[in-house]
Amino acid sequence: MSERRRRPVDRPRRAALDVLTAVRVDDAYANLVLPQVLRKHRLEGRDAGLATELASGAIRMQGLYDPIIDACLTRPKLQAEVRDVLRLGAHQLLSMRVPDHAAISTSVDLVRASVGQGPAGLVNAVLRAISRRELTDWVREVAPDATSDPRGHLAVAHSHPRWVVDALAEALGDEELSDLLAADNAAPRVTLVARPGLASVEELETAGGRRTRLSPYGVVLEGGDPSGVAAVAEGRAGVQDEGSQLVALAMADAPLEGRDERWLDLCAGPGGKAALLGALAAGRGARLVAHERQPHRAALVASAMRALPKGSVDVLAGDGARPAWLPGTFDRVLVDAPCTGLGALRRRPESRWRRTPEDLHLLTALQQVLLDVALESVRPGGIVVYATCSPVVAETTDIVAAVLGRREDTDEVDRFQLWPHREGTDAMFAATLRRR
Repeated sequence: MSERRRRPVDRPRRAALDVLTAVRVDDAYANLVLPQVLRKHRLEGRDAGLATELASGAIRMQGLYDPIIDACLTRPKLQAEVRDVLRLGAHQLLSMRVPDHAAISTSVDLVRASVGQGPAGLVNAVLRAISRRELTDWVREVAPDATSDPRGHLAVAHSHPRWVVDALAEALGDEELSDLLAADNAAPRVTLVARPGLASVEELETAGGRRTRLSPYGVVLEGGDPSGVAAVAEGRAGVQDEGSQLVALAMADAPLEGRDERWLDLCAGPGGKAALLGALAAGRGARLVAHERQPHRAALVASAMRALPKGSVDVLAGDGARPAWLPGTFDRVLVDAPCTGLGALRRRPESRWRRTPEDLHLLTALQQVLLDVALESVRPGGIVVYATCSPVVAETTDIVAAVLGRREDTDEVDRFQLWPHREGTDAMFAATLRRR
């Protein structure tokens, strides 16, 4: 056996390949499987960061890397495992500051260890061909013409399915579309939330964070593992995008007349917004019901609440379309509805490839049902916030318009749409409605 074949496989690259395999074979979510893989390979610090960038980048950008890889093949068929290795190699060559020789040699070692000697020569040849051209040159070759098909060009250049590009353009317009797609491909900041009454922004700042611009409870962690922050480990703070914090605050802070004692989070899993709402409610003498359909997600909600005062939150598991409470029970209701999640593509690199236009039909029907339930659950004079982590018109303004169109007892009093390229948050939508 040669010295090259005996050389140990680079551990961060092996870990990244494990993530790609789990996503492809097991339909795993990269952000959930990644911590397990990092522990398995005992990666920390820079090595963990390298594995994370390799895995997330290769999955996110496969819509661009695959046609580049295919342009360098003499035979169209390629084993899925070999394509995963080539995607990792292409990401290093085209989007990272990895020397060409290191990206190619480690990829050859990786395919030898994971697949066998057979495809090693092919991986070497394809990656050498990719390395001879810059990314911009490859985009010009494999993407549709930017003049005759501008959205098609952006879809390939920024690695988004074409239908997703069209849906985002409908919501945003074409002028800022390229900026939005580029922001979807940027690694998101790690943002923490100080749950009021349990932790302070000042405490999180001392752990290496800086205040967010829009949420009074948010802190951007400049580096390090958030689980190493004491307040996060104890449940007094949490990891939560600033946009999600603003949705919870829209529900908690909307002006209200009369009683303000009973709050409901109708779709509470996995518990980030519910924990912030629970802390706010406890500080105002209110009580939160955190409701979640799936028992295992309800368990996650309960875990997120562990630092809150006992008795301040009730966690319930059940079908939101068939509520276990009487109409008009609550003063404030949040319905953070199940959606395509196309506003959080920065955090979920595989989701853009899993969602289909058909998903919209199923989800929008459910979204209307849940918003109706929320409006029936709130008392006259109470408020409901309808939110999604998607900016798609069919899931946002169309849902609100459809429900308002058949209800004469409800007014819309406020609305916002956040964007990653503008506010630096996920593309959260929220509409505040009031029952007359």
